[in-house]
Amino acid sequence: MTATDRSIELINAAAQAAADRLAHDIIAYDVSDVLSITDAFLLASAPNDRQVKSIVDEIEEKLSKELGVKPVRREGDREARWILLDYVDIVVHVQHSEERVYYALERLWKDCPEIALPDDAVKTRGKAEEHAKLNPAGELDGDLDGEAF
Repeated sequence: MTATDRSIELINAAAQAAADRLAHDIIAYDVSDVLSITDAFLLASAPNDRQVKSIVDEIEEKLSKELGVKPVRREGDREARWILLDYVDIVVHVQHSEERVYYALERLWKDCPEIALPDDAVKTRGKAEEHAKLNPAGELDGDLDGEAF
């Protein structure tokens, strides 16, 4: 069994919404062969709680307005470290970057096929690592052409 066309449509819309809100490391897996409760997972992360909430709000709004769907369940709002949106056909996980590293959901689902995502979502891969190199002033740590900042 593979993810349905509807699930792929939902995943792509959610991935684009996450990318629009500057989510990091957006990836989707077709889990339909190993789970009977859903077709696909979308994973995304952000460096702070406010951005996690913003990404989730954008995903909900886009899927509601454009595709006429609302999640049947939303969990994790209180602390906004890991918010889960359950649309039955797909499940969206938006995690704080620290939770993303700690729980490593990619490791759990690595044997499942990846779902192709919009270019904007694909371009977010590796952004968490890039963001981690930023210091509190928002400047890159390290040097340019051998000179320290």
